[in-house]
This record gives sequence, C-alpha cells and structure tokens, in this order.
Amino acid sequence: MADKLKFLFLEPFFGGSHRDFAEGLVAHSRHHIDLVTLPARFWKWRMRGAAITFARKIGSLEGYDGLVLTDLMSLADFKALTPPPFPPSLVYFHENQLTYPLAPGERMDYQFGFTGLTTALTADRLLFNSHFHRDAFFEQLPSFLNMMPEYVPGWAIDAIREKSAVRYPGCHFPMTLALPDHRDKLPVVIWNHRWEFDKNPDAFFNTLERLVAQDVDFRLAILGENFQAVPKAFIRAREQFSGRILRYGYEAKREDYQRWLRRGRVVVSTADQENFGISIVEAVRWGCFPLLPRRLVYPEIIPEAFHRDCLYTSPSELVHKLSLLLTDGRIDPDKRLELSQAMAAYSWEGVIGTYDDELERLAAGEFNENLSI
Repeated sequence: MADKLKFLFLEPFFGGSHRDFAEGLVAHSRHHIDLVTLPARFWKWRMRGAAITFARKIGSLEGYDGLVLTDLMSLADFKALTPPPFPPSLVYFHENQLTYPLAPGERMDYQFGFTGLTTALTADRLLFNSHFHRDAFFEQLPSFLNMMPEYVPGWAIDAIREKSAVRYPGCHFPMTLALPDHRDKLPVVIWNHRWEFDKNPDAFFNTLERLVAQDVDFRLAILGENFQAVPKAFIRAREQFSGRILRYGYEAKREDYQRWLRRGRVVVSTADQENFGISIVEAVRWGCFPLLPRRLVYPEIIPEAFHRDCLYTSPSELVHKLSLLLTDGRIDPDKRLELSQAMAAYSWEGVIGTYDDELERLAAGEFNENLSI
C-alpha cells in the first residue's frame, strides 16, 4: 500500500453534487486532501475566472503529489498561471458543456465547450460519473469540433478518450443500515432535486395536478437545493399544493434531510438532464420507491430487474404508475428492500478504494506516460 500522499482539491462550485463529492472524497480517502472552494453561484463566471482566483489564492503547488479539480473551471488557464512545479492532475466531470441543456431563451456559448475541451486535454486523468455521461460526451464531441472551419483537432477525441474512465461518485450513507419499515399513513411524495430548469419541475407538478384531479390523496416534501432565484414553478406549487406540503425548501442538516427520505413512499424524477443522480440513489437507499424516466442515466443505476416497475416512458405512464403506488400501496416490501440494498454499492465505503487507487496511480505518474498531445 502506498504511503499517505498529499493532494490539492479545487472546487469552483461548492454546492449540490459538487459539494457532496468533494466532502466525501476528503472525508473517506486514506490520503491527505486539502480542499479549496468557491461558492456555488454564477457558474459561467466560475468557468471564466475560477482559474485566475485559484492561481492567486494558492500560489505554489510545491509539496503536493497531485491536483484534483472538477469541470467548472479551466485547468489550462490555471496551469498557465501557476508557477512550476505542477503536479499531475485529475479532473472529475460531473457535467459537461457539450451536452448540458440550454435554459429557456438561452443560446449556446461555445466557449464553455472549448474550456471543457482544453481542460480535458491538459489533464493527466479524466473521470466521468457514469457510462451514460461518458458516452454522451464522446458522441457529441465530433460534431462540436467539426464546427471549426479549419484545423479541426480530430486527434483530440482519441487523446481524451485514452485517459478517461468512469467512476461513480460516493454517496453519504453506510453500506449497511436498517431500512425503516414505517411510512406516513398518507403517502409522501419526495422531490429532492435541484430547483432548476434541467430537472423539469413543471412536468413534476403537472403530474401532481392530474393526481389531484383524480382525487388521489398524498402529501409532498419539496426538498433539494436552490442556488439563486426560486423558479416560478416552485412559487406556484407552494400555493397550489399548500394543504399537502409537509416540507418546502432545502434541509441543510443531513440528518434532517434523511429523516424526510425515511418518511417518503415514492421519489420521482422528471429530469431532462441527469448524469448520475445522487438524490435518487439516496432516496432509494432510505426506502423510497423510484419512478424515473427510461432514459438518461437511470437505466444504468437502477438494476435491470426493476426497470419495468421503476421506469416510465411518457407523462401518462408516470401518472398511472404513481397513482397506483399512492392509492393501492403496491410497493412490495421485499422489492423496496432489494432496491435499497442495491444502492449500498454507491456508498463512500464501497467506492473509496477505487478512488484511492486512482490518486495513487496519478501521483506515480502512470497516467501521463503515454500522452500524445
């Protein structure tokens, strides 16, 4: 086993899944990791300017065996602005700007995609948070590069692919736990995603409207983090479902958040974008039954034996399946337990050995031996 090594972790957007991952890696790794962060707001300006801020803030990297950072900053800029020696670097891609959906009325700024490209080329090692995410990135990369009128760096595709791999992020729950067997008498529907357009909250609340029209009784816990202005869909929902809402807003304490997951009967996703889905994995681990789109990463993280029960292909199928779960209580306790146990593999206890191996190989220079940039 390698001696204890020292790493620097730069997180330019310290919130949501980025924060979960950074804190989990630092807490569970056998190595020493210094974490330096910036607040989770203004992501576009983080991609443009985080490298400048970190270079000024950090100064010398001497004494570090490796550098870890995530995708919302320019590694190329940071390396150019930081004096040598520069340790080998690993970039974790939570998302990428080639496949991330645009907000309503927004036009694509191609520079963000090129920042991701140069970061990937500069790094010694790239990790994606799912096979779905990695595949989507490399499917989109050729057409993105071909927008260039000349000097198209087609070679970059293989150069990036050769140093990339998939490593699922760890989740903050133990590998072994006693699944609570009590649920609220009135079924509780859980929303625990970010309050942003790419999670498609309008589709979620439209589904609940149709259930109300069918006289389906339920309660609602609207959890999840909101980074800037509250989207209109949530403002409307607070009034529309006021008599059903048990909790409205982010739970800052993990134990309070987990308490709501223990109470939930069903967790629903209507997302247009999801590369891993920590919130879903957490909810299922604590006993919520998932209803998820049959696309994105969900068929990858939910065991195939449960696809028929847990995945839907249309809004009407979601309404039908959710109505059955809330009215007839058609959740087999054995299935709920088996799903929960399947999520245990994503705990930090289960994945940290793989990450420590990545860090040790990074520090040993194994990933920069055959780079062909």
